[in-house]
Parts: sequence; structure tokens; C-alpha cells
Amino acid sequence: MADLIVQGAEVDQRWRRALPLDQCVILGRRASWAIPWDDYISREHLELLWNGQKLLARQLPQARNPAFVHGQPSQAFELSPGEHFVLGNTTVSLADHEIEVSLDLPQPLQEQAFSAQYLKRMRFRDADVRIENLSRLPEIISSAANDNDLFMRLVNVLLSGVPRADAAAIVSVPMSGAAPRRVQVLHWDRRRLASGRFQPSERLIQEAIHRGESVLHTWNVPEAASDFTQLENYDWAFCTPVPGDACAGWGLYLAGKFAAEVATAVPLDQSPDLRDDLKFSELTAATLSSLRQLRLLNRRQAGLSQFFSPLVLEALEHDDPDVVLAPREALLTALFCDLRGFSLRSERESGDLLGLLRRVNQALGVMTHQILEHGGVVGDFQGDAAMGFWGWPLAQPDAIENAIQAAIGIRNEFSAAAQQPQHDLVDFQVGIGLATGLAVAGKIGTVDHMKVTVFGPVANRAARLESMTRQFGAAILLDDATANVARQRVPVSQAEVRRLLKVRPLGMDQAVEVSELVFPPQDGGESTAPVVVDRSHFDKAIAAFESGDWEQAAQLLGEIAPDDVTRFVQKVIRWHDSVPPPDWDGVLPLQKK
Repeated sequence: MADLIVQGAEVDQRWRRALPLDQCVILGRRASWAIPWDDYISREHLELLWNGQKLLARQLPQARNPAFVHGQPSQAFELSPGEHFVLGNTTVSLADHEIEVSLDLPQPLQEQAFSAQYLKRMRFRDADVRIENLSRLPEIISSAANDNDLFMRLVNVLLSGVPRADAAAIVSVPMSGAAPRRVQVLHWDRRRLASGRFQPSERLIQEAIHRGESVLHTWNVPEAASDFTQLENYDWAFCTPVPGDACAGWGLYLAGKFAAEVATAVPLDQSPDLRDDLKFSELTAATLSSLRQLRLLNRRQAGLSQFFSPLVLEALEHDDPDVVLAPREALLTALFCDLRGFSLRSERESGDLLGLLRRVNQALGVMTHQILEHGGVVGDFQGDAAMGFWGWPLAQPDAIENAIQAAIGIRNEFSAAAQQPQHDLVDFQVGIGLATGLAVAGKIGTVDHMKVTVFGPVANRAARLESMTRQFGAAILLDDATANVARQRVPVSQAEVRRLLKVRPLGMDQAVEVSELVFPPQDGGESTAPVVVDRSHFDKAIAAFESGDWEQAAQLLGEIAPDDVTRFVQKVIRWHDSVPPPDWDGVLPLQKK
């Protein structure tokens, strides 16, 4: 393996990265491997390829300035480990990947542990320089594109803040599992003039992470006793653990040589240079932990915002999420929403599945937006369908009303899209089912897969109501408990509730009284029922049907404006020659889901 080391005019203008084998990387001011500080470098300047023996470099056509190799300009060249080239004001070196965490390092002359409390009480001798480096951490952490980018920048801060250190590394001891785990080097670097092999001490790292304190090892000290084996390249090394769950098992490792003036008469734990360095490392670790924890919480918050309304998120901020999200029984209103005819559409648009996926995602976005906008929880996605629910994790007195308004909002958005020929959702139709009752909600699943969802008859009933919208030609169907609230809380100018039938869904024992939300004729849009001159005429027809007087029901239905519901009931009557089954109880058993 080989590393590319980039060093600008300033000390902190530096990074070191491992070169991938047989993969091209682009070097430039705005490239994937960026050198942002040098204006003499083009946005994309050089293409590099490491073949395991040589680094092959080729200048890209848009690059303005040549690279200089051995003092000569070159647009294409090869580099061996140990060689370098100059690009603008930046030196780029190729180095062997010389690092190996080792248990075989010599016994240290002295081991000293430093608690965070002890280092906190110390005063910096050169506070201005140290604080200036620490002040860069918030910007470094917030702007890092990924962990590799973060590690690279953090190592630069350590080398800049600890001038005596010749090498620095971000290390990790995996915390999972009972067996001891080997140390991993997440990223490392050393000063350009440092020589020899860099071997972090696994014993030192394990000890520091295990103790939760900074641990210092020293090997070489002037006039030290000769019965201790000396380490050739470094006089000292220390590791500072990074606290907190966001950086579990991480450590900051630094190593270097003592200045010639350090004498054995001064105890090592009182060396001003080392104590300042240890304090700086401790503050860097604490700052990194706090900022990374905050960043992790922000990411979690952003992720949760896809499923929870702001009201629920506020509750999660103040309470233990495991407690808040624990499964429990609650009075819930569940909403199921599905795109109609999706299977047929996917078959017809098989030549542009990515385009279809984009449109489906947009449609699901309409559903989830309305659920969250009205205080609900996004519970699940099933292909082209979405499920939301209200009443958990917080009790909501207006849960049913909010669920109804979310359903109306979804229907209205798709209805508006249907009036715009160029809209991505112009030919999409939806069916929505709403049901209310007791159910269990929370984080439900297995150790391998968990999700926040609803379990119980209410979820099944809402799903069945959604599937019935196809048979009844309705946009929104409600069970009895939800319909009762809709009659009281939904303005007639917005929608009316029309009771349809009592049905027994396939595979279910209990009957469901089904009602429909009917929208004003001037509102337009699919699934709006025609104007019925006398709504009581329809109600009388349904009453006759349920009582078993199917001839009277057929006559009454034939006298009112036809719609999908009347046609459905008339079809049932014709199928039985206007004679109800012998066991007729007023509940229509459905033959399909």
C-alpha cells in the first residue's frame, strides 16, 4: 500500500490518504481529492493511478499549470515511493503505508495515567496557540463530508496543536463482543521530516481505552537507566480516549521525541511540554465528543422527522426515546392510503422504471407530508402505499379529526394534480381507509429489524377499508367510530358523510359499518359522488337492502342518480334475483379483499 501526502505552504494545509489499488482518483481544487487552499491548482488538475509499484499521473486538459517533477514541468509522469512533485505552492509526496499496531514494542520506562479532572485543573503555558487550534474543531466536524474526511482533518489539528509530536493517529477499539478486539487505525499522519516506521503501541491504546483516562508511555530519556529497552524512533507516546457513545472506543494517539533539554531530574508527569500536550489532547477529545454527539442527535432528529410530527419530536427531546417509543396499547386512528392501478401502470411503463419510481416517490411524499402536517406518525410503506396513525406516542384529543383532515388533504392534492395535464401525478388516483379503536403501537419487530408501526384489528380494518374504495368507487372510506366524529367536526362545505353498508370483509368475523366522505360537486376530482336530490332516498334504499326487502331496495336505487355504490348494490341484488340469502342478517359478506 502507498499513501499520498499533500502539504501546502501553511502547517495546517495538509492531508494524507491511502491510495486505492488500480483505481483512478482526481486531484484538484474542487476534485474528489481536494486541495482547496491553492489557487494555482485547477478545479480538476491531475488523474492519479496507483498500480502497486508506481503512481501514474496525467494532467487533465482543463488544468492551467503543469506539475514539477525533479524541478522540470511535466504533464505525464511516474512516481515511486519516497518521491514527490510540486503543484502550485503544494508539495505532493508518495510514501509507503508504514504503520502497524504492535504488541511487541519494548517495555516502557514509565507509564503514567492522567485523569480528565487533573488535566482540567492545569493551566496552558501557551493558551493562545492551543485555543486557536481548538476553535477550529466545530467547523472541521460540521463541514466534514464523512468520517474519513473528519479523521484526516482531526489528525491535522493534533499535529498543529502538539508541535512536539512527530506522528498522530485516530485509533479505535471495537466495543462489541466479549473477546478482546484488535486496535484499528482509522487515520494517521506524521510530519514530513519524520523517519522510520510508525508503530502505535496496542498495549498503550488498550490501556487508555479500558481505563477511560489518558495514558503516557515513555521509552527514551537522557541518562535513563539502561536496564529498560529503548525505542529507536520515538521517546514517548500517549493515548487519550474520546468519551461518549458517539465516539465509543475511539482514541487520539500521539508520539514524538523529547527535546534535548529535558532532564531526568524533572518527573515525567510534571514536564510542562507533555502536560500541555496531554491537556490539549484531552480538550480535543472532549470537544470532538460533544460536537459529534450533537451532530449525531441532529441526524437522528432529521431522520425521525420523516416519521414523526414536530409535536412528537418535542416529546422525544425531553424523554428517553426507548420509553417513549415502547409498544403499548392506545386508542388510535389508522390511515391507509394506496395508489390505484399501480401494478398495471408499472407494467405499461416498464421501459422507464426509474421515471415511474420518481413519480411514485412524489406520490408517497404527498401522503407522508399530509400525515406529518396533521400531527400523525408515518408507520409504514408497502410498495405504493403508506400508513399513518394518530394517538401515539402522545394522546391526542383531536386525533380522529386530524386523521380525517390528513385524508382530505391527500385527496385534494391528487384531485388538484388531476386538473393539470403536465403534472407528474395527473393520472394517479388514491384510495384511503380510516379506522379508529384500540391497538398496540410502538417499536415492533425483531432484533434484526425494528420499525414503528401499529398492531391490531384497527390497522387491519383501515387496510380493508382502503381496499374497498375500489369496489365502492370512493376516495375515502371510514368505519363507524371515525364517521361519527366526521359528522360532528367536518364542515359540510368541505365534505359530507354518507353511510353506505354494513359489510363483513373477507377473512374477518366482525362486521364493519362503512361510510364515505362525499365532496361538493364543484370541487371536482375523482371519487366525488353525484348530487343526490334527496339523500334520504338513498338512505331508505340501503335500509330496505339491509332489512331484506331487496325488491324495494332495487326500485329505490333505480330512482336516484347512479354512482359506483348504487351500481354495486344493484349488482348484488341482481346476482341473487332480488332474494337475499336464507341466513341474511343485514351484513354483506365481501368475496374479495
